[in-house]
Amino acid sequence: MRGGTSKGPFFLASDLPADLPSRDQVLLAVMGSPDPRQIDGLGGAHPLTSKAGIVSKSSTPGVDLDFLFAQLQPNGDSVDTTPNCGNMLAAVVPFALETGLVQAQGDSTTLRVLTLNTDMQCDITVLTPQGEHGRYVEYAGSARIDGAPGSSAPITINFLDTAGSVAPGLLPTGQVRDVIDGIEVTCIDNGMPLVMFLASAVGCTGYESVAELNADTALKARLERLRIAAGHAMQLGDVTSKNYPKMTLIAAPQSGGTLCTRSFIPHVCHDAIGVLAAVTVGTACVLKGSVCDGVAVMLDGNPKTVSVEHPTGEFSVELGLDPAQPQNVTRAALLRTARLLMRGEALIPHAVWAGR
Repeated sequence: MRGGTSKGPFFLASDLPADLPSRDQVLLAVMGSPDPRQIDGLGGAHPLTSKAGIVSKSSTPGVDLDFLFAQLQPNGDSVDTTPNCGNMLAAVVPFALETGLVQAQGDSTTLRVLTLNTDMQCDITVLTPQGEHGRYVEYAGSARIDGAPGSSAPITINFLDTAGSVAPGLLPTGQVRDVIDGIEVTCIDNGMPLVMFLASAVGCTGYESVAELNADTALKARLERLRIAAGHAMQLGDVTSKNYPKMTLIAAPQSGGTLCTRSFIPHVCHDAIGVLAAVTVGTACVLKGSVCDGVAVMLDGNPKTVSVEHPTGEFSVELGLDPAQPQNVTRAALLRTARLLMRGEALIPHAVWAGR
């Protein structure tokens, strides 16, 4: 399924091995990792297309579905289920409806989803109109998101509690601004751990193309050194082999938005920006004293719409603020799209899992 600007296979939890090492070997075999082209699997040779989703009915009171996100790498043999992925999250309810795991509620269906990676809950609404053979998931529509071609039916995601999703708290260093490895940064986690800093602090404009940034080996080495140091400062431990924190270069907006970004995930520059990374960037924009202060162009009002510019367009996030404490984000909502691409069986070598 395509979920937002990501893509990957989705599985029912009951169709995968129960023990984690076997499950991870199955996922690696399905994707064709490790191999830069993932030629022997379904992976798309890029971190954004090397993802998988695992879904089951939830036993948590008030929750409909459990979702486990898995990040794989083309070149690596790791299966990381620590971080969230808001893009793949958009495909969870359509997948559950398509497989009969849940039933549609009417012309639209809203289900509560628990992301097991970080114990985060959200309400997801998809369109389920009545058709000739009963209700179905509507994928066609006029909603557009930058980073995905064409238009699709809207899927709305209302996050209920994202602060400190992986790191210990919204500001895991205890400060809204720090100096780490000689660079002023804001270390923040409102759904995704980010290290944010001015692009100019690492010799960039913040308006470079993805290709230019990915070709800059000196820059990537500098960012990795900063990332490892920031990981310790954010109480995340040694992040050398982890997919977080993401590194986010910021600059003044270029196209009428709030802030311009270039996001590394963490070693490759993102063609757009992740859903929860955008939520976290938006949160930093409303924090007085963050590295966004004086750079982000903020409009008055509550809720606030933060338009996060990225290499292929923009991503708008609606943030609800506590009137008594305007820097306290109480709600984050956004729009995504998804589409069922294919259904069937993914074949893996018998030696990987004799159970299938």
